[in-house]
Amino acid sequence: MRVTYKRELIAKQLLERQSIETFIPMRYETRRSGMRKKRELVPVIHNLIFVHTEQSKLQRAKERIPFLQYMTCSGSGEKIIVPEDQMQRFIAVAGTYDEQLIYFRDDEVNLAKGVKVRICGGEFDGQEGVFLKVKGARDKRVVIAIQGVVAVATASVHPSQIEIIP
Repeated sequence: MRVTYKRELIAKQLLERQSIETFIPMRYETRRSGMRKKRELVPVIHNLIFVHTEQSKLQRAKERIPFLQYMTCSGSGEKIIVPEDQMQRFIAVAGTYDEQLIYFRDDEVNLAKGVKVRICGGEFDGQEGVFLKVKGARDKRVVIAIQGVVAVATASVHPSQIEIIP
């Protein structure tokens, strides 16, 4: 879902008070406050929040939170619903707050150029994605995408930890 004016953390609090499961991709950033530097956890993509609940419960919550909006597919105008397995893979990687993760808009990555793989070992063990060269990285990385929304490239993974999925 989308929220307006960078209110994703407020929306998260309001939804969680109603026992609605949410996820916001976050990362650490160093910010200056006067003469001090402060390391804080901030949203990677402003105005984006993933919500996991039944449609009826979400509709009631949406009525109480006027700045919460459905994300729709630009082609068909349909609400974007992320499949459970795709979301779990995305959360498993994006939820680590690894500073080497690189995020992309859906249109910035061409997954057709890569090879479907599974990571065997390490921090991202068992995750599946597409192995390809991405902008902003020296080597190939495994990209886990949520179609129509966002993609995340993992930290470097040694080729010995990658299994090609036929």
